[in-house]
Amino acid sequence: MPQSLTKLYAHLVFSTKNRHPFLDVQIRPRVHAYLATTVRSLDSSYVVVGGVADHVHILFEMGKMRTPVEIVEQVKRESSKFMKTLGPQYGQFYWQRGYAMFSVSPTHLGDAETYVRNQEEHHRTKTFQEEFREFLNRYNMEFDERYVWD
Repeated sequence: MPQSLTKLYAHLVFSTKNRHPFLDVQIRPRVHAYLATTVRSLDSSYVVVGGVADHVHILFEMGKMRTPVEIVEQVKRESSKFMKTLGPQYGQFYWQRGYAMFSVSPTHLGDAETYVRNQEEHHRTKTFQEEFREFLNRYNMEFDERYVWD
């Protein structure tokens, strides 16, 4: 085959350090827009960002030239720098060290997008920890509770 073709979608989840509620309603839209722009700059033509005060979900098409770890490192690094420009109250902002990334079938993309866009509603009844455990269990990912919640 002379051409290299991919269509890979990923759902990336990570939280603020110690799940501190830095992402208040005043700055959340700006941070989400910045995250989306950063992911687009990594060759993703499709990006949806959602979340609440202590974590984000990013649903995106993965390009074929970057590894998951490269994407996460750049997104977290650049958005962390951006957060610190939003005012002195964000001077101690950090993302947690870890993350989770899940594959999403193109046939389930609509449901995943709805889920990401409706995070505020979703978290009225479920904590981040409950949500995150459900994802890890659904994808049969082994994890150690001692190291998931830094």
